[in-house]
Amino acid sequence: MDSATKSNDIDFTQRALALASRGVGLVSPNPVVGCVIVAGDEVVGEGFYTYDGVTHAEVIALDAAGERARGATAYVSLEPHSHHGKTPPCTEALITAGISRVVCPIEDPNPLVSGKGFSDLRKAGIEVVTGICKAEAATLNEKFSCWHKKGRPFVHVKLAASLDGRISLSSSVSTYLSSDEARKRVQELRHEYDAILVGGTTVAVDDPSLTDRSGLPRRRPLVRVILDGHLATPVKSNIVQTAKETPTIVFTSDKGEAAAELNAAGVEVIFDENGGHDLAFVLSELKKREIQSVLVEGGSAVAGSFRDADLIDKLSIIYAPLVIGGDDAPTAFAGSGASSLSDALRLARVNVGLLGRDIEVTGYPEASDRP
Repeated sequence: MDSATKSNDIDFTQRALALASRGVGLVSPNPVVGCVIVAGDEVVGEGFYTYDGVTHAEVIALDAAGERARGATAYVSLEPHSHHGKTPPCTEALITAGISRVVCPIEDPNPLVSGKGFSDLRKAGIEVVTGICKAEAATLNEKFSCWHKKGRPFVHVKLAASLDGRISLSSSVSTYLSSDEARKRVQELRHEYDAILVGGTTVAVDDPSLTDRSGLPRRRPLVRVILDGHLATPVKSNIVQTAKETPTIVFTSDKGEAAAELNAAGVEVIFDENGGHDLAFVLSELKKREIQSVLVEGGSAVAGSFRDADLIDKLSIIYAPLVIGGDDAPTAFAGSGASSLSDALRLARVNVGLLGRDIEVTGYPEASDRP
């Protein structure tokens, strides 16, 4: 954190972050950004970015502030961009408006921007303070950061399980474990993501709709992705029957009649000789479609394959307060698993919360831990 901080910098930075969060569901594949213009101790302008709105948060806030922006401080949730894209550089707008100080938690991970925005502001004589609320800002744009740093969509695995780690009574029985509060939480999670991914068995057994029912606004519909090597997905399933209204992608190695039927029903069928088991290929295909983030909701084999491939960026397990037991009930993660404890997936930055009667545990693999 820079040394030139003031007593209210944290409060106004948090306000900028709160504004940025209003862009969730409305900006992908771009970042969420919020900006607050403060003259003295008074907020004179603020704004947040939406993809369809085009205008960036800094410009919206500067327009609201007008002449009061001269000599003021701009609190921005992400480094202002300094290149010409769909809009002129935000750094140029801040300089022209006469902003004297910019407080911003983190650099933009986009290599077109990273560090260059701060450099341009400093060259123009503007004081730049960084590092305040860094962890919160990084989490807010974790999907955008993964998109640029890892070159693939951000992967969040979310599972519902009993206390003994079982996800259903058996592999052929649909089992709903979560409380109403937990189900509402799942819809809120779906709203944050561009795509939701499951295996063909989950579709065949549960016949889910896999839609965002949060009621919150989003720019693009939630894309449904199914890994189904042998095409167990029934043509009469909810997903296939609504594929012409809701984007649906199936990865399969089957080029037979079933694939043709799915395609005719509106499903985009992507042939993969590995039947969806090559997750790097799956993610690369999703990236081509500007899918910045994926919520993986199971089942056991799919979750295990992401664990084995070291492709989990975030993990949430919602535990119901019950014990299923038995040898046949599937566990949350199948696959090869860890050969030793040193190979186990260990979580850092773990949060635990109650959802009605259920317990949500969310964390990040240690290898990807930051701020």
